[in-house]
Amino acid sequence: MNRILIVEDEIAISELIKLGLQTVGYQCECATDGEVAADLLEQKNYDLILLDIMLPKVDGYELLEYIRQTCETPVILITAKSQTKDKIKGLKQGADDYITKPFEIEELIARVEAVLRRYHKSNDKVQIDDITIDVVARSVKKGKTEIDLTPKEFDLLMLLIQNKNIALYREVIFEKVWGEELEFETRTLDLHIQRLRKKLGWKDKIKTVYRIGYRLEVQR
Repeated sequence: MNRILIVEDEIAISELIKLGLQTVGYQCECATDGEVAADLLEQKNYDLILLDIMLPKVDGYELLEYIRQTCETPVILITAKSQTKDKIKGLKQGADDYITKPFEIEELIARVEAVLRRYHKSNDKVQIDDITIDVVARSVKKGKTEIDLTPKEFDLLMLLIQNKNIALYREVIFEKVWGEELEFETRTLDLHIQRLRKKLGWKDKIKTVYRIGYRLEVQR
């Protein structure tokens, strides 16, 4: 799982970014100023840094210079500064990409994925116990045995993995996987869950949450 450091002094924005990235399977930590971020970077390794420019104590440009002197971790600048000269300054100092506030979380996720692919750090494979999921090839193996999943079963599996240990409402699952709202009682979702449990041997992992939906329960 890729680890991302979010350096942003506006807590509401930081939490929004964190929630959006965690939803699609990233592990995130937050820092609200440049000094805290520098301390974290000395103690831990990250696959990507999302860096606001206007920070207290140590601004984003200074922190970016420090990052480039100490590690090769990719950096995406996030800022309200929209002038071309600000973008050029950040890119010349070594930023890998630049996104201007306000932005849609979907755009940020797409940029994160693009930068990680460039550094060969994308979440191409996911391992849970003896199950290996190749996200790019859309293939699943149990040990060395290929597991044949339908497209919807694979999409459902990925949604559960991206939200592991989180109870997902039936309506949310149906909308995310089938692309439409659940307007009436249907057994389609239940049947797909049953098939996933059987094919993967996950009877005890995919839990039914009473009056809500389902949860993939795995060790953190």
